[in-house]
Amino acid sequence: MNTTTAKGSHLGRISVIAMHAFTQLVRMKVFYFLAVFAVIAIASNFFDLPQHEGPESVGINVLRSIKSWSLGTMTLFSVVLSIVATALLLPKDVEDRTLYTILAKPVPRFDYLAGKLLGVILLVFVSLALMDGLMTLVLHIRTGIVLDQQIEMAHNMGWPQEAIDSLKTETMANAPNWSLQGAVFAVFLRASIMASLALLISTFSTSTLFTTIISFLIYFIGHFQADARDAYLQAGAAGEGVCARLASLAISLVLPDFQLFNVIDAVIEGQAFPLFLLAKLTFIGLFYAVFFTMASWFIFAEKEF
Repeated sequence: MNTTTAKGSHLGRISVIAMHAFTQLVRMKVFYFLAVFAVIAIASNFFDLPQHEGPESVGINVLRSIKSWSLGTMTLFSVVLSIVATALLLPKDVEDRTLYTILAKPVPRFDYLAGKLLGVILLVFVSLALMDGLMTLVLHIRTGIVLDQQIEMAHNMGWPQEAIDSLKTETMANAPNWSLQGAVFAVFLRASIMASLALLISTFSTSTLFTTIISFLIYFIGHFQADARDAYLQAGAAGEGVCARLASLAISLVLPDFQLFNVIDAVIEGQAFPLFLLAKLTFIGLFYAVFFTMASWFIFAEKEF
């Protein structure tokens, strides 16, 4: 009974801190600009703007253009939001002396860090869910328009029914589907990893700017992690020692390979998002989120406030 009570109080503290962090971030008007920009960028797909003109954006290609434009906007927004929001939380609590009040209650430091991280992740999730809903609505409407145009063109050109059915199938493959939602979830997982990584950096950094810059630097480096790992493995195979292989393993464990999350291109082309790949990305996202959070706790526990 005591264990259950302790566990309930433990989870309760984390949820309270998470909701406080979520509310705190929502009140920061600096993020309103990002949100408005993202909404405008996605909603612009309602209209025939320059990015929807030209031979590359005719027929079903306009649907691919909408998915590309929308997912790219969501990726940029979620990464910036997760890094900047996390980088602001700890320094702001120290500046406002809120951190001292919370830790004096006493609140375990792990609960504090986990709550702050979950608050950021909740904000990213809600933001992506709203943008995903807008993207799905835009894509659904545009799919109906494109489908009507394609069928009318096919009838005018005297296409056989088999060719028309094939055209319908190809068009509907680019309509809103579960694969598209899987791509959005992959965007969310990548942003969650960046939030936990920024949390780790902020535990030993005293500057919001430093945390932001290093987080973005690691984010870009993570897109070349696979290439660096291959280079190390090739060096090891060439007989330069076991150190190269150990270094590649260390890089794989500590630095996320963000190329694994680049499933957007395949979904944009209308390909299916395999369920096993979604499970793999989910496991990777959870692994790095837990790993960076535990590392943050290890560092944060030794700091004196």
